[in-house]
Amino acid sequence: METHGLTRAFGTTTAVEGLDLRVRAGTVFGLLGPNGAGKTTTVRMLTTHLTPTGGTARVLGLDVVAQARRVRTLIGVTGQESGLDEEVDGRTGLTLLARLSGHRRVVARDRVERLLEVFDLTEAAGRAVRTYSGGMRRRLDIAASLLGSPRLLFLDEPTTGLDPRSRDQVWRMVRSLAEQGTTVLLTTQYLAEADQLADRVAVIGRGRVLAEGTPARLRADHGRPRLRLRLEERGHLDTARRVLAEHAVHPELRDGDTLTATLAGEDPVARSGARVLDALARAGVRVGSFGVQPPELDEVFLSLTENGEAA
Repeated sequence: METHGLTRAFGTTTAVEGLDLRVRAGTVFGLLGPNGAGKTTTVRMLTTHLTPTGGTARVLGLDVVAQARRVRTLIGVTGQESGLDEEVDGRTGLTLLARLSGHRRVVARDRVERLLEVFDLTEAAGRAVRTYSGGMRRRLDIAASLLGSPRLLFLDEPTTGLDPRSRDQVWRMVRSLAEQGTTVLLTTQYLAEADQLADRVAVIGRGRVLAEGTPARLRADHGRPRLRLRLEERGHLDTARRVLAEHAVHPELRDGDTLTATLAGEDPVARSGARVLDALARAGVRVGSFGVQPPELDEVFLSLTENGEAA
C-alpha cells in the first residue's frame, strides 16, 4: 500500500495534508496520533469510503478512486463502531454478512463456524450481539472483517474502551493474523498498542506525518534516555534535584529516595550519565544505585505531537 501527497479537505479545514506512506505486505503498520490527527480520515480514504481531494493512494496495487470497487473486494475493515445488528445473534449476523459478500450458503456456514472458533465465540454465537461484552463485540467485528479472507485488514482503533484483558485478546489475534501473512494497518492512540504490535509506526499530527520508523528507531531518533538513581541519604534530595536540573530535565521523585530525570543534550548516554554522577559527587550527594532506562514510546509521541516536529 502506498500514498503520495494524500490530502483531504473539508471546506477550509484540511484533515489530511500531503500524507506519504508505504506499507510492506505481511507487516503490521501503526498509524499513531491523538484525536483529530487525521487517522480515521486516512483510513476512510484508503478503504474507498471517502474521496481524496489531492494526491494518490494505491491499495494492493489498485487506485482507491479509479478501482474502488475492486479494492473493496480485497480488504477487510473494522471501524470504531460495530457494523453488526445488535438484535440478531452473532452466528446469524456473520452468516448474513458472508452471504452478502457473495459466499454460497455452505461456504458461508463453514467460514462463519471457523471464525467463531478462531475468535473464541462459539459458545456465545447463539446469543444476541447486544448481550456481548465490549471485548466480545470487538472480536466479532474483526471476525466479520475477515469473512472475505482479505489480504489487507484495516483496524481503526480496535481496542478503544476495552479492559486490559480484552485488549490483550485482540492483540494476540492481530499478531496471529500477521504471522499468517495478512497485512494490517492499525490506527491507535495507545502507545503500548503500537509498541506491541507494529513493525513500523507513523506518528501523525494535524494530518501530516511527523515521524516514521520502527518503534526502536523512533525511540533512538526522537527520545532521550532516563536516569534512575537511588540516594543513600534522603537529606540530599533537594541538592540532588538541583544538580539534576542543571544536567537533565524533568527530575521526579519516586519511592521516597529514588529520582528519575531525562538526559538532555546530544552527548552519548555514557558521557551524559558520567557527567551527572560527577556533579552529584562534587555536591556531596552519595548515590546508592544508578541506572539508565531507554526512552518510552509515549515520550517520543508527546515530543512529536506537542512540538509539531516534521520528519
